[in-house]
Amino acid sequence: MNTRLNSFNPLIVELENQLSETISLYSSPDFALLDFPNHANVGDSAIWLGELRLLGKLAGAAPGYVCAFDNFDEEAMRAAVPEGTVFLHGGGNFGDIWNHHQTFREDVIARLGDRRIVQLPQSIHYGDPERIARTARVIAAHPDFTLLVRDLPSLDLARRHFDCAVKLCPDSAFAMEEREGAPASIDVLAMLRTDKERSDTIGLPADITVEDWLIDDTAAVRRAKAAGIMRAWTSLSPASARASAYEAAARHRVERGFRQLARGRAIVTDRLHVHILSLLLGRPHAVLDNHYGKIARFLEAFTQGSPLVHRAEGITDAVDWARTTGDRRVGA
Repeated sequence: MNTRLNSFNPLIVELENQLSETISLYSSPDFALLDFPNHANVGDSAIWLGELRLLGKLAGAAPGYVCAFDNFDEEAMRAAVPEGTVFLHGGGNFGDIWNHHQTFREDVIARLGDRRIVQLPQSIHYGDPERIARTARVIAAHPDFTLLVRDLPSLDLARRHFDCAVKLCPDSAFAMEEREGAPASIDVLAMLRTDKERSDTIGLPADITVEDWLIDDTAAVRRAKAAGIMRAWTSLSPASARASAYEAAARHRVERGFRQLARGRAIVTDRLHVHILSLLLGRPHAVLDNHYGKIARFLEAFTQGSPLVHRAEGITDAVDWARTTGDRRVGA
């Protein structure tokens, strides 16, 4: 049975067009893309693939330099991308929850004061006002920094605290293409966070399949990276080899995520990118919020009008809606 509820989603087309229109203002023929998500979280890899696809279409070329937060080489980046835009990977780590990414971001902004830097769409969350002030000082010292945000509270916070251009923009994962999933094998699949952004799911029924997507087959990821390097071998460029390896690893993780989600006829989640990938799959899903409201903020800005989405008031409401929505046949 084909469990896709729509074969064409105008909302996804609209959001990809918004992405393209906004980011085209900053594109350049040569560019760098920094802070590759070298971890198992499928959502961050989905963002990376969307960024590559969109920036590649706009520039007509792949990035001249890529790196993760722990292997940035300023000299190599300047040699590979002498004048072009420096893009920082988007997501939900702008603030003081995931400090290693924020520290890297601020270091890049401070070191590259002569370059246009664009922070691709992020959600912003701070718990410590002094950490906001620290970020503000770094941004104020840069003459050409643009901050793209993916919800209205982030937009408001950035405009109040940061001296830079700030714009609202959808998540970059919407630059990926829609997918046709395999037939469902599970009636309701609960994809729930197990990290420090998780929501309260007390009362989840015992008969519901519960999973997350933070576990990698590390050997499979290594093989994917090696295959990516081999595809770039003829370029004889270490930068191209790294970019190809990163893309292959991200693609491996995203395909894993799509396969995982496609098993559910309907989905319950507190992950933003389970919401986004479910839209790309055309699967109905009930959405709980993460611990600081990131998902609700994104829905309010961009996706709450989709008939595939139910904003649940709690785990019981989410499961009840998922059990009764759409076509109940599984495995037919």
